[in-house]
Amino acid sequence: MTFSEIDVTGGEGAILAHSVRRGGVNFKKGRVLSSADVAALRAAGVARVFAAVLGPEDVHEDEAAARLAAAVSGEGVTIQNASTGRANIYAAAAGVVLVDAGLVRALNRLDEAVTLATVTPFQPVEAGQMVATVKIIPFAASRTVVEEACALAEAGSLVAVKPFTPHRAGLVLTRTDGMKESLLDKSAKVIRDRLERFASTLGEVIEVPHTIEGVAGGVARLKASGHDPVLVFGASAIVDRGDVVPAGLAAAGGQVIHLGMPVDPGNLLMLGSLGGRPVIGVPSCARSPKLNGFDWVLARVLAGIDVRPQDIMDMGAGGLLMEIETRPSPRETGR
Repeated sequence: MTFSEIDVTGGEGAILAHSVRRGGVNFKKGRVLSSADVAALRAAGVARVFAAVLGPEDVHEDEAAARLAAAVSGEGVTIQNASTGRANIYAAAAGVVLVDAGLVRALNRLDEAVTLATVTPFQPVEAGQMVATVKIIPFAASRTVVEEACALAEAGSLVAVKPFTPHRAGLVLTRTDGMKESLLDKSAKVIRDRLERFASTLGEVIEVPHTIEGVAGGVARLKASGHDPVLVFGASAIVDRGDVVPAGLAAAGGQVIHLGMPVDPGNLLMLGSLGGRPVIGVPSCARSPKLNGFDWVLARVLAGIDVRPQDIMDMGAGGLLMEIETRPSPRETGR
């Protein structure tokens, strides 16, 4: 591709680099000049324009964007028709976005003409929400670069959306002497709201004493009645694997998969399992509707994504979220 000031007389097929407004002519940049356009420009007194002329090994920006968008897209997304070198990718249904960050970096390092931007990996999205955009920077990219980019993209699914599947979750609420009923009601409501946001519902809610026996009985009962996942919202935060909620899960025959997470608010989350179904010890900060680490784990579980200890351990980059002012132990006090 050559990019220069050209004589309009031989400009048929060239791509305008700048908009032209003169003598009744109003052509936007990116316009491919036809013979009629050339005649109109000459009649308006325009002798020279900045334009791009494609060579035999160039791929027009729209074709290149469309090809690359198709190559990077996995399941659960739709692609908008390319225009001005851009092809947007949207979620076909509500779910969690899967992004191969390593391949995205590799693709963007391939050549400056080719770019791909995505939302944050594992971000929950609504149906129709944009999750990625391909943009070809110049008016054309070389065929070699386009083919290399597509081959790289097709080596893995760079962008996909794992849709939420309806779940009926169960909730164990533990209580201590003197605990206000309004606090338990608030805990149940905020959990119900979160589940509905992720296309699921809250089934049975069980209130038990904040004891190992109470947690064990509640978790076992909800698992037996088919609830998935089982959530445990303790009256007191989980601070150790020997604490009431983890010990109660173990007493019910379950296991703790991971305790704690490098996300704040949300540090004191427990991920466990019982009979192959996830059991989540909910951190106290989840009584606020503000985003916290529990939301990240819950979204993945409700989209059917396996959450491993290393997945939680890898959440630290970007894991410092907005402070919840009402929580008992804020990050900073008196400063």
